Amino acid sequence: MSSMLTHAIRNIPASSAWAARVFARSLSCSSQLQAAAVQPKSKKTLAKSGVKNIVVVEGVRIPFLQSGTSYADLMPHDLARAALHVPRDVVDYIVYGTVIQEVKTSNVAREAALGAGFSDKTPAHTVTMACISSNQAMTTGVGMIAAGQCDVVVAGGVELMSDVPIRHSRKMRKTMLTLNRAKTLGQKLSLISKIRPDYFTPELPAVAEFSTSETMGHSADRLAAAFAISRLEQDEYALRSHTLAKKAQDGGLLLDVVPFKVPGKDTVTKDNGIRPSSMEQMGKLKPAFVKPYGTVTAANSSFLTDGASAILLMSEEKALAMGYKPKAYLRDFVYVSQDPKDQLLLGPTYATPKVLEKAGLTMADIDVFEFHEAFAGQILANLKAMDSDWFAQNYMGRKSKVGAPPLEKFNNWGGSLSLGHPFGATGCRLVITAAHRLKKEGGQYGLVAACAAGGQGHAMIVELYPQ
Repeated sequence: MSSMLTHAIRNIPASSAWAARVFARSLSCSSQLQAAAVQPKSKKTLAKSGVKNIVVVEGVRIPFLQSGTSYADLMPHDLARAALHVPRDVVDYIVYGTVIQEVKTSNVAREAALGAGFSDKTPAHTVTMACISSNQAMTTGVGMIAAGQCDVVVAGGVELMSDVPIRHSRKMRKTMLTLNRAKTLGQKLSLISKIRPDYFTPELPAVAEFSTSETMGHSADRLAAAFAISRLEQDEYALRSHTLAKKAQDGGLLLDVVPFKVPGKDTVTKDNGIRPSSMEQMGKLKPAFVKPYGTVTAANSSFLTDGASAILLMSEEKALAMGYKPKAYLRDFVYVSQDPKDQLLLGPTYATPKVLEKAGLTMADIDVFEFHEAFAGQILANLKAMDSDWFAQNYMGRKSKVGAPPLEKFNNWGGSLSLGHPFGATGCRLVITAAHRLKKEGGQYGLVAACAAGGQGHAMIVELYPQ
């Protein structure tokens, strides 16, 4: 498998009790990670004169579950508040990311905070930026702390794909709104008489681009074809993701996962989408989007996922004053945008060199890579593009390639293909996983990157806190 992946990369084609337990871990290094930790390499710190140091004190998430399973009867704010197990009286602000909003709780951050028992004096707002929504939540928190507006911010994300809004057709909505304003019985009957059977056809939500009317799966298929990523290579990468995730889960490495007692059901303790299969079984699946010749299938795509995550951010001074031992610094970050049709999912390719240059680092300086895996074809196409002088010169305005991350440092505890991808919650998972891996693997710098609908992307440098 490793030879196939190397070939793919290098050849360019043309509860409060929980709170006590979770945050006790922040007062000292996690015992599990401490036992296995390697002495970090000695590198320069990325601290900047006159700029506040922002630290990650802790990060948690409830188990990520396949949609339609144990979270199916809940609402998004139920999941979000389950991840809000932090010291409530010290939080200055809460910001959450989400993609498909429940209309009853459009500001899900506020409803989650109230539901979790936070003071009604704690402000909260919700952001959306497709699959990098919680990334945006985190960097919004970083900005607020850096500007001196807050000392303690909770940033997170949530998605509930088990129950998404289904609307009446636009014709029906217009008729109903007009009917609501009708004053006489005659006016109401006249409007009702104009309703036709097709008015009752519901509008189902689709994971599609508004500007292109194309699903991300179609874009992934075209991207894989453009970069000559075979079905076999995609299946091999997906199997790698599930195998590494299973190993990490069984080895107790996914320390950000906290149990969640689902009302009326059992307590959920672990992600349920991790399912290592075989190449033979994966090869039997039919193309999911471009039929019959596409290469993207259910086996090599991230699945519809329910879940929520949260990260506690503080200024370094505040964290130390409260007696916490931070896990990591959040350093430089960038957002990028590109063509939402042909380059929809290439955000990491464009964001990575920019964030490295901003931080004064090279690919060789990075010890841990955590990239969002929307599709196996998407992630392999990004790795190919990053390792191509031709792509750098013709599409990125660069003289040379940035280089592909070495696989031995890349998504070593699984990724979105196996752990799941609740759109608004994935960014926080990437960051806290990078912090935990840096501690365990003896590194200092991590690079987190993700693509997003709309042809956007994000990358951030995570620096291990001195041990």
